[in-house]
Amino acid sequence: LLCLIAMEKPASISPDDIRDEKVKVLKCMQPITTDEVVLGQYVGNPEGEGEQRLGFREDPGCPPDSRQCTYASAVCWVRNERWDGVPFILKCGKALNERKAEIRIQFRAVPGDIFGGRCERNEFVIRVQPKEAVYMKMMVKRPGRDTGMFESEMDLSYHLRYKHINLPDAYEKLIQDVFLGNQMNFVRSDELAEAWRVFTPLLHHIEGHDIEPIPYKFGVRGLPEADELAEKVGHHYSGTYKWTTPHL
Repeated sequence: LLCLIAMEKPASISPDDIRDEKVKVLKCMQPITTDEVVLGQYVGNPEGEGEQRLGFREDPGCPPDSRQCTYASAVCWVRNERWDGVPFILKCGKALNERKAEIRIQFRAVPGDIFGGRCERNEFVIRVQPKEAVYMKMMVKRPGRDTGMFESEMDLSYHLRYKHINLPDAYEKLIQDVFLGNQMNFVRSDELAEAWRVFTPLLHHIEGHDIEPIPYKFGVRGLPEADELAEKVGHHYSGTYKWTTPHL
């Protein structure tokens, strides 16, 4: 997903031209360093129900002293003319409050704030799954005579807009691509090699130094340490926006 967002316009829509551009992005990335990574492992939530009360180490097949990470947040940098200085923050985890895959592009605050710090940053969001959607989260004036501002969105939710169209799941699309001989959505060997070049030093460091992951409760949004890392590189999370399911 990072490569698809950061790549330049390909020469054509042929699979090789698209994958060439993805490889160019990876070649502009340096190996991830340990000071720009947050690692966690979930523990049981006493206030939860059922499996939420059990931590990773309490799984029957897991050693009681396991340091296996179940959450990671990493900052990546693409050192090219377009993206130099722009942080790409990758996050993934198990036992969080939501199961989703999305791309979230946060716009920087406008210099010379005339609203007294009341505006949150605008964001363009592409939700890959579940329930594919594209929406723009932004600050708008409250309707009516009120001159205040609040966070709202312009939303394109596929399952509502295209109710009568069959939207295949991700793996259904990949299986179809196999039958059609379309390699566009598959990783090429040189792309895989460059990805391993970026991540392998970090993985070796984690394995060699037996790093203790930060514990987090089953069902939380993420780790505060991850928010602090993102804040350090320029991303701001306010926690004030609440997604409202649209009804058409």
